[in-house]
Amino acid sequence: MAVDIEAINARVQEHSAFVERVKAETARVIVGQEALIDRLLIGLLCSGHILIEGVPGLAKTLSVSTLASSISASFVRIQFTPDLLPADITGTEIYDPKDSSFRVRKGPIFANIVLADEVNRAPAKVQSALLEAMQERQVSIGGKTFPLDEPFMVLATQNPIEQEGTYPLPEAQLDRFMLKVVVDYPSRNEEKQILERFVLDEVKQVSHIASTDDIMAARRAVREVHLEESLRDYIVHVVYATRDPESYRLAEIRPHIAYGASPRASIFLAQAARAYAFIGGRGYVTPDDVKAIAMNVLRHRVIVTYEAEAEDVSSEDIVGRVLETVPVP
Repeated sequence: MAVDIEAINARVQEHSAFVERVKAETARVIVGQEALIDRLLIGLLCSGHILIEGVPGLAKTLSVSTLASSISASFVRIQFTPDLLPADITGTEIYDPKDSSFRVRKGPIFANIVLADEVNRAPAKVQSALLEAMQERQVSIGGKTFPLDEPFMVLATQNPIEQEGTYPLPEAQLDRFMLKVVVDYPSRNEEKQILERFVLDEVKQVSHIASTDDIMAARRAVREVHLEESLRDYIVHVVYATRDPESYRLAEIRPHIAYGASPRASIFLAQAARAYAFIGGRGYVTPDDVKAIAMNVLRHRVIVTYEAEAEDVSSEDIVGRVLETVPVP
């Protein structure tokens, strides 16, 4: 079936016009972190959830709240603590003595963008309640089911340097997150800009650039972005190489891999590559789009062995070798 790339390009450019405006608006508040903002937009456009890892003070929370403000979306931040209960997230039934009945009080999960701050500080039961809402996009309270509003996205943060009193997310739950973004320190020039804004007390208000209707229309346009068959094959080869590296002349990394990426990785990599092309204003995916987003999709899905940990080999190292070796179409 013939694909009209020009028509797709036209629709993509029409529906992606707000992206640059959103980036410009967030840049008025956030210094740097362009890669993080791009990944947040990809998650929003693909209806995917994102795990953000970074030390405190890198503007993770501010980036998320600024993005939510720029698109007129409801935003809530939940601080995860060891004494948090599932009902604190999903909601509960409250007894009303006036008419001897129960009424539902919805929890903070009923928002467009939910920031689960330090998600690994809460026990497994609370994490499961959050991840169930992420997967099913609905919440059950008192025997009734309530759908979550669209767009809906969970952004969970975790601190990599402070592990005491934490409950690390199991691998099966990590797989629910579309992307894992590792936030690094700003450059010297960026840090100087941050300091100057602080010294001058430049607090800027974010304007509403896009509506939730714009996001939903953009999601439909992302699904139209052309992904040719050779690139679908490439995505499958990249993911499969994490499970069977010997077939791709990567036998040296076999002892370092306990488990490769799941089929969900292939789905998410294709969706994210389409969204990455959409953000770039293109109606077709290139190999560079796949490679640009592959690390974020795969780094938390490749589980390394004890031998790899002993040799200081990370999942990022393994994904990097795979991307260097698997032939690009």
